[in-house]
Parts: sequence; structure tokens; C-alpha cells
Amino acid sequence: MTDLPSLRESLDAHGLMAKKSFGQHFLLDLNVTRKIARLAGPFAGDAVIEVGPGPGGLTRALIESDAGRVIAIEKDARFLPLLRELDDGSGRLRLVEGDALKVDERSLVDGPAHLVSNLPYNVGTALLIKWLTGPWTPASMTLMFQKEVAQRVVAQPGEDAYGRLAVISQALCEARMVMSLPAAAFTPPPKVASAVVHLVPHAERLAEARIRKLERVTAAAFGQRRKMLRSSLKPLGGAALCEAAGIEPDARAETIDVAGFLRLADALT
Repeated sequence: MTDLPSLRESLDAHGLMAKKSFGQHFLLDLNVTRKIARLAGPFAGDAVIEVGPGPGGLTRALIESDAGRVIAIEKDARFLPLLRELDDGSGRLRLVEGDALKVDERSLVDGPAHLVSNLPYNVGTALLIKWLTGPWTPASMTLMFQKEVAQRVVAQPGEDAYGRLAVISQALCEARMVMSLPAAAFTPPPKVASAVVHLVPHAERLAEARIRKLERVTAAAFGQRRKMLRSSLKPLGGAALCEAAGIEPDARAETIDVAGFLRLADALT
């Protein structure tokens, strides 16, 4: 990687700029991308999947790491020629042109794989929900979001950011914020700060039916978060559901911890 031109030089050479419609904001400081790769690892030879590599700043850091393979999924075909320049001929880098929301990760790997990505802002939450609740479970996820979204992932009961995303994320993973970045770190700079969240799935994954119930309960509870649960959960059983789960019917969603929501899901028939 040391023989390659700088990321800015590569972008200029290919005449590339960020597309607002794709939510692109490039991270061009290799010291920062290397730090993200270190926070995500060690990978011990496992594969790493990166979504939205763009000019390849994080891709370079992942290739330098102990990942066995780096699989980069890029929707914007403009960047594929630039990314191909990162291939050192070892076969460790694989480029996949496609929409990560539609890609079946199971077709890309045959063993444990980690997700490490500076996610496009406009699809970051949707991708996280896909990886949390879908049929494929990553070994870990180290993902950059808008800081507001990152706070929603790690929030605790009673905090303003606590909501459906926190409950689902923490019911399925250990989640913590590991890094914050100002808008000025990106090109072009977004209007908000960013943060990196590291998620490790629990050793025992929830059954699919239980996940679907949790999604229903949290959607109802936080869909009307200012109402008492007896009202917001009325379509699912209201006060009777709360009592079956050992939850006070007059409580509001933001005061219920993850264990409480799991009890509500288990009480749902």
C-alpha cells in the first residue's frame, strides 16, 4: 500500500467526486482508517466485508491488516477502476458491484466474516437492521454512522436517544461506541459529526420468531413513545400483555430495558 498514490491523487486521477445521492463522504486520512481497522480487529485470518469503499481509504487499511480476505461491495461503478488498483495480485481483495441492501452475504463467504465500513449515511440504519435481524450473522460489526445514529445504537433506558434501534441492537449484540470524528475529517464534510460503533453478536442468537416478536413490540411501543404502554401496545394486548410480562402498564417505552422488551416479546401470542 505504501507505493500507491495518495487518496486525493487517486480521486483526481480518475476525475471522481462524491455523489450526494449516494450519501458519500470520503475518509481520506489513512491514519484514521488504520485506527478503525485496529479497533475492528484482530481478524486472525477471517474475511472482512466492507460496504461503500469509495476511493478505498478503509480498504487500504483492511488489506494491511490480518484479514484473510477483503470483500468490498460498491454500488457506484465509477470507483471500481480505482479500487482495482489496490489489488496486489494475492487474491485477498474481491470487488463486488452491487447494492449492499440486496446482497446475500452468505454467497460471499464460507466462514466467519467481520463487517467494517464507513456506511453511506442514507442507508446506514437500514443496513444495520438487515445485518442484525437477517439470516446471516457477522462475527462482528465495526460501523461508522452519523453520530446521532451511533448514539441511538448504544443508548440506555431513560436517555433521549433510547429507542427501537437500541433495543434491537442490544438484544442481539454487545454494542459500544469506540470512536468519534468531526465533520472536518471527511471530504466533502457532512453537516454532522460521525462515530464508530463496534458490535459483537451474543454467543446465543435469539430465535427468528423471537426477533420478529421483538420487532413488533418495539415498533408499537416506540411508535407512540409518549403514551403509556397500556395505550401504545393496545393492538398487541395492551395492559394484559404488560402484566403477562411483569411490566407496569402505565410505564412508557423509554423506561423499559432490553430484558423488559424481551419479556414483552415472549408474552406476545
